[in-house]
Amino acid sequence: MLTLLLMLGLLNTAPALVYAEEASKDTRNERFPSFADLVEELLPSVVNISTQMKAASDSEKTEIEEVSPEFKRFFGKDDQQEALGSGFIIDETGYILTNNHVINDADSISVTLWNNTQAQARVIGKDDKTDIALIKIETAQNLTPIKFGDSDKVRVGDWILAIGNPFGLGGSVTAGIVSAKSRDIESGQYDNFIQTDASINQGSSGGPMFNMSGEVIGINSAIFSSNGASMGIGFAIPSNLAQWVAEQLKQNGKIIRGWLGLKIQPLEEEISGLSGGVLVSDVSVGGPAEKSGIKAGDIIYSYNNKAVQNTKEFSRRVAESKIGSEGKIGVWRNGQKRDVNIVIENQESQEKTKTGLRVEIKKTEANGYEIPEIGMTLAKITPELIQRYELPPQSNGMVITEIQAGREAEKKGLKVGNIIVKIDKKDVPTIEQVKEYLDEAKMEHHRPILIFFQDKDSLHFATLKLKQG
Repeated sequence: MLTLLLMLGLLNTAPALVYAEEASKDTRNERFPSFADLVEELLPSVVNISTQMKAASDSEKTEIEEVSPEFKRFFGKDDQQEALGSGFIIDETGYILTNNHVINDADSISVTLWNNTQAQARVIGKDDKTDIALIKIETAQNLTPIKFGDSDKVRVGDWILAIGNPFGLGGSVTAGIVSAKSRDIESGQYDNFIQTDASINQGSSGGPMFNMSGEVIGINSAIFSSNGASMGIGFAIPSNLAQWVAEQLKQNGKIIRGWLGLKIQPLEEEISGLSGGVLVSDVSVGGPAEKSGIKAGDIIYSYNNKAVQNTKEFSRRVAESKIGSEGKIGVWRNGQKRDVNIVIENQESQEKTKTGLRVEIKKTEANGYEIPEIGMTLAKITPELIQRYELPPQSNGMVITEIQAGREAEKKGLKVGNIIVKIDKKDVPTIEQVKEYLDEAKMEHHRPILIFFQDKDSLHFATLKLKQG
């Protein structure tokens, strides 16, 4: 009888248990909806990119391009110098947006569409300052372009989808959230990255980041990593910047940026109640800023009636201004605010006039970089150089491989094997950034540069004069 009652009891309670289990599943599905329908819609707009390059020596082969010691851009190379990346279609005629580092120096570019159709691409234009490139394919296939979203409206905590070509596996989807906005990873003067925890791996560079409306809000470009592997911190170029660059490249084949002729730096602290803005540290002779009356020491707190937040945000807005247009700058000087009208000029034309004021850097046979202006040769730190000069195992940056006798570097005590840590208080992870800092000093009337360098024991500094004539 007891057994029968127990059986009846179990029979009576079983439907309730099943219902509770199904209700639990329904609740979970409501909390975590499937992305499948959205992914099916978006996959045809994403492409895989493969590039072929001329064979390089073993010392030149690499799988990771370092932005800085801990920030990497992935594009992947094998022994045949084939690089892998991603991209996305932006119109029906075959224009595709990707990262510059994916296709830079490529001899040929092959694009694979979602249905495995392949087409050769040509470069329309590229911009190393934002790491964006525009390529184009000719195909009889019907192409499905993406829709751009407004990256300024993205909020921290929003869901996102990333689609790319990780490790050459083909269209792969990862999901995550927006972890942060306006990140500066020191890759360039226009940094404004969207940070995400969605997995971004080798081969994913150039792929799109979508919002839940299926709009592109970013281009997946870099990761934070201490070991070269994905650590759940990825970075995407905002779609508003990418769209502006794409239109410039489409129309001109290059980027035409606005220029004001001034040098700016961050405000160290709030001044007279100003919670934002940038400090003018120098004004170019004959430039738009000087013509409009802006002086070194002025604080710029607004541009075209919109508050200025920081140096890179201000630089981006100026760069995107139309050449010949008039901008309005809010200036704080001697405790008073005033508005200044200024005509935007072409940044490129100004840079061409300064070509005679560039530091000359010569590539050596030993893969170093000779800098005659300061009398030394630098090389990117490698395991072989760490062993040769008995450097700390985790060393990053540039190491001195040669010192010219009687020159400024030798006079100030620098020696072969020293690590250049900073120039003018800024990190020097690449020779390109070394050149950038030295160019600035040369253009500013050959002003001395401040070098922080490390030997086996401690950190030192020296002031070096640039060679003139």
